[in-house]
Amino acid sequence: MTLNDASSADATPDDMTRDGTARATREEIAHANQAHWRAMSTTRLLDCGMAYADVGELQRQTDGGTAWDRACEAIGVARRNAGDAAAAAGNSITAAHQFGWAAAGFLFAQMANNFDTDRKRELYDRFTEAVQRLATVSSNPLTRVEVPVGDGRLVGWHMRPAGREPIGTVILFGGQSGWGATYLRNAEALAQRGIATLLAEGPGQGESRMRYGIHLDVDVADAFGRFVTAALDDVDAPVGIWGNSVGGLFAALTAAADARLAACCVNGGFAAPRLLSFRTFAEQAAAMLGTTDEAAIEANFKRLRFDPSTHSIDVPLLVIHGGADPLVALADQQPFLEAAADATLQQWDDGDHTVYNHGDERNDLVADWFAEVFTRTR
Repeated sequence: MTLNDASSADATPDDMTRDGTARATREEIAHANQAHWRAMSTTRLLDCGMAYADVGELQRQTDGGTAWDRACEAIGVARRNAGDAAAAAGNSITAAHQFGWAAAGFLFAQMANNFDTDRKRELYDRFTEAVQRLATVSSNPLTRVEVPVGDGRLVGWHMRPAGREPIGTVILFGGQSGWGATYLRNAEALAQRGIATLLAEGPGQGESRMRYGIHLDVDVADAFGRFVTAALDDVDAPVGIWGNSVGGLFAALTAAADARLAACCVNGGFAAPRLLSFRTFAEQAAAMLGTTDEAAIEANFKRLRFDPSTHSIDVPLLVIHGGADPLVALADQQPFLEAAADATLQQWDDGDHTVYNHGDERNDLVADWFAEVFTRTR
C-alpha cells in the first residue's frame, strides 16, 4: 500500500483554506502538527488501531509540511482503497485489516478539529464509512446500533463473538475525543473471551453529537443506561461497562445508578472533572457541551462529579491507572475505589494516559477480568 493509491478525487492540496478564506502558512501547519503529535502520541496511534507503517508515513508527511488532517486522511483513503481491492478479490481477512487501518486514519484526521466544523463532520463520516466496510468482512459480526433518546439517537457498534452465544456484554467508550469504534481492538479482545461489546458513542460524543445533537447536558447515567437496555435485549446475560479517560467517570456514574450492571471498569478517569490548562482539552469540553461559556462548562463538570459519600458502586470495580499519566493522578481515581466494596486497582508504573503504551496487556487483563466476573455472575 502506498499513498499514491488515493484517488485524485480524494486528494486535497496542503494549502487548502481552513475556513474558506484564510490559508494556513507553513509555520502554522508546523506548529499545529507539533501540537497534534503531543496529543496523539505514537502509543496512542497504535493502541487505537493505526498500522505501524502508517505511523511512520504520518511522521514523514507531517515532517514534510503536510497538515495533520490531510496526512491522516490520505492514509485512510489509501487503506480504504486497498481494502476494497482485497474484498473484491475475496480476501476478506486482508480486507478487514485494511478497513480497520483506514478507520484509524480517518479517526485521527478528525481529531485535528476540536469543534464540529464541516471538515470534522466530513472526516468523521469517512471514519464511519470505513467501519461500515469493515462490518461487511469482520470475522466477529459487527452491526450498527442506534438507540432513541428524546428527539435524537445515541449511536454505537455491536460486536458479537463469532460462532457462539455471548457470556455477557461490555458497553465500551471513550471520553472527549476517542469514540465508538476507536476501541475495536479492545472489543476483539473481549470477543476472544466470548464477550459481546457495544462500542458506544454517548452524549457529547461522535455521531450522537455531530449528527443527532445530543450534548453532555443530559442525564449521563440514563443515556448510557439505554445501551444497557440494548445489550439485555440482545442476550440475557450479564452486562458490564468500561469507560476510558473522561469516559471512566461516565462509567462510574452509570454503575452507581443502574442496578442492572454486573461489573465496571474505569481506565484513567477523573472523579472530579475540571478544565485543564491546555487549549485542546478546553475546546473538546466545550464541543461536548455545545457551548464555549467557561462558567457553563465548569458548572457541568461540577454536576458530573463523582462523590463516594453520595455514590456507591455495588458491583465489582476495576480501576486502571498509568503511573506516568500526565493528565490523571491516582488521587483523581481514588474516589472510585472508595465507593466500591469490591474494588481492584491495576497500575502500570510507566503507563501513559489510559495506558496506551501497554494496550495489548491492558486489553488482556480487562477482558479476562470481565470474563471471570461474568462467569461468576451467571
